[in-house]
Amino acid sequence: MKRSPLKKAAPAKRTGATKRAGAAKTPAPAKSQAVLTISSKNYSSWSLRGWLLCQLAGLAVEEQVVSMDDPDNRAELLLLAPSVLVPRLTHDGASVWDTLAIAEYLAELYPDADMLPTERVARAHCRSISGEIHSGFYNLRSALPMNLKAKYANFKIFAGALADIDRVQAIWGECLETWGGPFLYKTPTIADAMYAPVCTRFLTYGVPMSDASKAYCRTIMSWGPMAAWVKAAKKEPAEMEELDMEF
Repeated sequence: MKRSPLKKAAPAKRTGATKRAGAAKTPAPAKSQAVLTISSKNYSSWSLRGWLLCQLAGLAVEEQVVSMDDPDNRAELLLLAPSVLVPRLTHDGASVWDTLAIAEYLAELYPDADMLPTERVARAHCRSISGEIHSGFYNLRSALPMNLKAKYANFKIFAGALADIDRVQAIWGECLETWGGPFLYKTPTIADAMYAPVCTRFLTYGVPMSDASKAYCRTIMSWGPMAAWVKAAKKEPAEMEELDMEF
């Protein structure tokens, strides 16, 4: 006897960034036993990004600070070499480095934190611009290193960084116009954590900005987690002369 072929069920629609069709929602693990290895709060933009991502997820972390005397860490801060030391999240048996990897790890574990926009198009856009700042804008990084304690008036910006500055402001402008602000996708997401250090660079070096960019920078700098990081950075005793001079 021939059996009738089974009909394939229509695929279920996704309703969020991390839900899977036909799978029961798995409870998020307890937000404990997490260590975030970071570098200088004043100088390390990648450490800031990693820490903000943990704040977005609602994950309490113990901070483990790598000394600026560490050769690898110093080289990373001076943009002389990439370092896998910071940021690094150690959590529940997992060790996760690279800022975007940390972002995706946390967004997967804690979907209710809404680290990514819930709407498909916005979510794809958020991932795209986060990837862009993660892998590009080298001229901006090298010309305007993060230094939260410093403030330079009439700073002459390296011509090679101008295209990067224009591109960043174009990204911000598009997001704010499309999704209405005050954050890039209305409420804080991974993208805001990724672009927060750029806001500090623009303010430190007096970069000319559009009204929309100025408003966005004010939003980021008044954001609770960001304000807490800056406050701690300004109490940090260590300094790097190479990054404190007006070059």
